[in-house]
Amino acid sequence: MNIVIFAGGVGTRLWPLSRKKTPKQFGKIIEGKSTLQQTIDRLRPDFSEKDVFIATGDRYEEVLKEQLPEIPDDHFIFEPAMRDVGPAIGLAAFTLYQRNPDEAMAILWSDHMVKKPAEFRKMLLGAEHLIENNQSQFVLLAQKPRFANQNMGWIHVGEQLPEVEGIASYEFQSFKYRPTQEEASEFMKSGKYMWNLGYFVTTPRHLVSLYKSFAPEMASALEELIQINDQEKFREQIQTVYPSFEKISFDDLIIQKMSKDGVGVLAEDLEWSDVGAWESLKEALQEHDEENVTHGNVSLVDSKNSLVFNYEWKLVVGIDLDDLVVVNTDDVVLICHSRSIPKVKKFVEALEGSEHEHLI
Repeated sequence: MNIVIFAGGVGTRLWPLSRKKTPKQFGKIIEGKSTLQQTIDRLRPDFSEKDVFIATGDRYEEVLKEQLPEIPDDHFIFEPAMRDVGPAIGLAAFTLYQRNPDEAMAILWSDHMVKKPAEFRKMLLGAEHLIENNQSQFVLLAQKPRFANQNMGWIHVGEQLPEVEGIASYEFQSFKYRPTQEEASEFMKSGKYMWNLGYFVTTPRHLVSLYKSFAPEMASALEELIQINDQEKFREQIQTVYPSFEKISFDDLIIQKMSKDGVGVLAEDLEWSDVGAWESLKEALQEHDEENVTHGNVSLVDSKNSLVFNYEWKLVVGIDLDDLVVVNTDDVVLICHSRSIPKVKKFVEALEGSEHEHLI
């Protein structure tokens, strides 16, 4: 199976660590490794670097090859412009279609934590089994919900099917995006809803067919593009073609339009977390509620439920901190209440065109 890991987001909710030049997935924020490196680590030993493809912006070529020297050069899929996930997955699908249209392919993201990697690999192998045996055309990989999270997308599952590789298997019913708190609580009680991680397994042939059905102009342009054999001409053409695509999410472009026929769901408690913001990173790293989470040269006194990350040599001391986030880098110090984290993205967006634009 080929595994495509997407590593192109900017990650403004993890500012000031995550910047345009050095997005969150490349920052070594956990155990001295980036989340991208950890994503690849958790695939071993069932998958090797020869199974992995990296999809990202061409501006990150240097840092990618520095962090992932084991990945073959022709396994990097570079996008010349940010056009959201719809076009990005399309480019990956057509690229792998040219290599082997019927080999299973998985779509993963580089900015997540999975504390149960063995179960995650079983899930991938189970999805591959379903695809190869024509039991499903499109398999969604889901997390059994840990709490009534209204910020997650949810998958409504139907009848439970026989387990695959020891992983629970279900019929697919529908998606529910960002429910109300009351709806999320009902989802938890019902046992018929799972967290949607955005991971899925299919084949390039099936994915390409979805693009041809729901995004025919984009599909036609991508098909012409990947048939170019000359690398120099390909680079020249993609610089012209790719930026012309509509900026659109994969959900809006494909997922919400496709039939539920042939779609399956595998669900497990992977102890999965999205580390896309400081409060979610804290939740992923803490062992219990109200625990402090620190990184670097930090000393906390009479403090609780706070995250303090120090990327400089000077000691950061916190006294009587309660539910605060402190991030110290070489050019920015961020201090805010954890409930104010959503304002970080808006603040960073407001830096555009200002005297501090260089900090984005």
